Amino acid sequence: MMRVLVTRPRPDAEATAARLAAAGHQAIVDPMLAVEPIPDARLPEGRFDAVALTSVNGARLLGARLLEARPERTALAGLPLYAVGRRTAAAAPGGFADVHVAGGDGVSLAALLRTELPRGARLLYVASEDRAIDLGAALAGDSISTELFVIYRAVPAAGLAADTLAAAAGGRIDAAFHFSPRTAATLAARANEAGAAAHFRHIEHLCFSANVAAPLKAAGWPTRVAAEPTEEGLFALLGR
Repeated sequence: MMRVLVTRPRPDAEATAARLAAAGHQAIVDPMLAVEPIPDARLPEGRFDAVALTSVNGARLLGARLLEARPERTALAGLPLYAVGRRTAAAAPGGFADVHVAGGDGVSLAALLRTELPRGARLLYVASEDRAIDLGAALAGDSISTELFVIYRAVPAAGLAADTLAAAAGGRIDAAFHFSPRTAATLAARANEAGAAAHFRHIEHLCFSANVAAPLKAAGWPTRVAAEPTEEGLFALLGR
């Protein structure tokens, strides 16, 4: 049995914890970010050729908005959707002409968009206030115009839970799952603020990608990167 720290936002943290329990592991849930919708976000004006989603949270919150009588429901109906990965595609609302799925990270999504969209296309990027990839910059050289539609924010946790700090100090955390650069950076910052950074150097930090691992490596913590940027990839690292 592995004791695994899960720092992703709710409700995904609970889903990961349940999957860990089903596999015979113990989860320690301490989200480093809380997702908050931005109800008064305004859809950019004009016509779009496609929609891009880079997170499950963005997909869920777009779906919630489209359930209401909002202008975006009409504006986006029938457009092709480009999702960063399978889970984001599965969480996306219906009503799109078709759904194209990238390889699980921003680089693969940009490559897919570059291949699929014609020069001069106008892309709506549904996103958070803080983004792991700048699609606009990535696609500018291909003459694809990217318009941001920021519908949520991710608020960092004020600190680590007392139970998490006690478990780390007592050597009762074997591994930690890291799904995004921002949750990883927040964990490193909060551990340092609590004077507990040394306790996290004895934990195996399992990461979605090299970008996710970067703030943990900078803190001097041991990291391993999944073969593919999926939850399955993280589970494959457990116990190796």
